[in-house]
Amino acid sequence: MSRRRVSIFGATGSIGQNTIDLIARDAQAYEVVALTGASNIAQLATDARRLGAQIAVTAEARLLPELRAALEGSGVEAAAGEAALLEAADRPADWIMSAIVGAAGLAPGFRALRHGATLALANKESLVTAGPLLLQEARQHGAQILPVDSEHSAVFQGLVGEDMAAVERIIITASGGGLRDWPIAALANATPEDAGAHPNWDMGQRITIDSASMFNKAMELIETKEFFGVVPAQIETVIHPQSIVHALVGFNDGALMAHLGAPDMRHAIGYALHYPDRRDLPVARIDLAQLATLEFYAPCATRYPALKLARAVMEAGGHAGCVFNAAKETALDGFLAGRIGFMDMSGVVEATLDAMSSKIGLSNAVETLEDVLQTDHMARKTAWTAIEHHEKEAR
Repeated sequence: MSRRRVSIFGATGSIGQNTIDLIARDAQAYEVVALTGASNIAQLATDARRLGAQIAVTAEARLLPELRAALEGSGVEAAAGEAALLEAADRPADWIMSAIVGAAGLAPGFRALRHGATLALANKESLVTAGPLLLQEARQHGAQILPVDSEHSAVFQGLVGEDMAAVERIIITASGGGLRDWPIAALANATPEDAGAHPNWDMGQRITIDSASMFNKAMELIETKEFFGVVPAQIETVIHPQSIVHALVGFNDGALMAHLGAPDMRHAIGYALHYPDRRDLPVARIDLAQLATLEFYAPCATRYPALKLARAVMEAGGHAGCVFNAAKETALDGFLAGRIGFMDMSGVVEATLDAMSSKIGLSNAVETLEDVLQTDHMARKTAWTAIEHHEKEAR
């Protein structure tokens, strides 16, 4: 039997590392085509050597000499920069993990779909900024997109064998993040270190802070609309501190189908890797008697203003998702740099949406990937202007 060809974009992040963990456990079944990363050259080179990848690519062009040195004698090709990422995406593969964080993951994902591959999508920005374009690209080339977010994988699994016409609602759960029990008045003084600690999940700093602000969940609401083709009114979110129920699907007969699993991303990754089969995964099994209690409660709009913004973005459609994502990423940069506070991030995003609505009309349809990238660039500049305005107001 021929080995399955796989590539992992964003191999050094938490999703990429969990994907590598699963593939390495059955290495003989896979031929690793490409691994990509950013600045963690030591990890990228180690994994490329261990898995015998054809090529390892760093997005940081300045780090190419370091990557070449780390791979010397291994037979693994080294490359760097945006063009190298796209070339790696052009290499034939049967299954591609799209886990590059941010808008940088857009172009490689689109390029991979042109070859009819299965795209395991962990890059939230692809659906948020260019959902209709991405899905159209997949249909045009006979490619398949499988969700890797734990929530969307849970919804996807809950819909197997079901008729979408019978779906009344989709409920996305949220842990509430590391600051969920803080008094609201104290949130303005939260530091990146405070927001970067998660009670349940082991993730990178940026996504963990997005979890604390619920911008991560706001992105997931928009993703749900785009991927499953439901209207905003059908999408709900609830706080679920235990992170055991990842999503629920409600049907027109009143039934709720819930997906339960330990907070381990290898659930969703493994499902996408082996789809349509289910195979044994090295994840914890749930002991319901030991859990005893599963809690659910409505999110507080004052604590999590990102959710209201997501509703507005879903209603607007068009360029709104791209602007929202660009502003969200820029606001987080401002918070990490100490230029704005934790609770100021939503204000920056809202100001950017308002400003960009006047400039381009958020509801106008997105025609091409170039449109997305141009809007992304303009929105980031606008968001920095909003940050500068906030700084002046705060003086």
